[in-house]
Amino acid sequence: MPNTHPPEASLRCRIDIAGLRKSFLAEGREVVAVDDASFRIHDGEFVALLGPSGCGKSTILNMVATLITPNGGAIRVDGEPVVPGRPVRHVGYVFQKDTLFPWRTVEGNIGYALELAGVPAGERRTRVDEAIHLAGLDGFARFYPSSLSGGMRQRVSLMRTLIAQPEILLMDEPFGALDTHTKLDMHSVLLDLWERGRQTVLFVTHDLGEALTLADRIILLSARPGRVKQDFKVDFARPRDAVALRETPQYAELFSRIWHSLGEEFAKGRSV
Repeated sequence: MPNTHPPEASLRCRIDIAGLRKSFLAEGREVVAVDDASFRIHDGEFVALLGPSGCGKSTILNMVATLITPNGGAIRVDGEPVVPGRPVRHVGYVFQKDTLFPWRTVEGNIGYALELAGVPAGERRTRVDEAIHLAGLDGFARFYPSSLSGGMRQRVSLMRTLIAQPEILLMDEPFGALDTHTKLDMHSVLLDLWERGRQTVLFVTHDLGEALTLADRIILLSARPGRVKQDFKVDFARPRDAVALRETPQYAELFSRIWHSLGEEFAKGRSV
């Protein structure tokens, strides 16, 4: 089955990054993390931001999320410039750590955003129950985070964001701390959920296999300072099987091509 996404030209731009720059002061000197980074993400695209450690992947994501102020360049979401410190409507963020409230149960954590939004209790219960079922957490609604595995905690964290129905989803290496088998399981969960909502996703990862499994495009950043080195189209059919996909020759061919380019940046990073 072919990829069902229409051509980019027919889609509206949801995230537009132009000439983005960010530097930090470290021990009295300026360290440039991101320099002249530019790319666009269109409606319904799942885009992975890939690169070696320290190349500014999370910095870019946090600038889009308005958590960090750029030193230069522009970020627009749905055509409007983002303002640091002012959240953008319909944008959700999934952090590296699950950041669950330890004093709230699974259902309490997932429903938190709905409580803040003033959603009536009856509707909130229905939506939380559905989210728990979609995440494969049936039977765990009244468990506390301390009683859950790492993968289950990440499912709760993901559903806590998705239940607010964001149109744009920012994800910062949410599965990086999980073991290989749990990570593959989370890939399957995320792919299933994404097929239902087709949110526009910007996903930060250092794992090439993860990027190939999930994304429509892979934007490869150079070693620090991060610049866009290459933009790869991932034309694997959807829906995808997170395990079976890795056994295909198409996966192996694209992995090899991107790995070579990524390896050049690893080497540059070691020499800095």
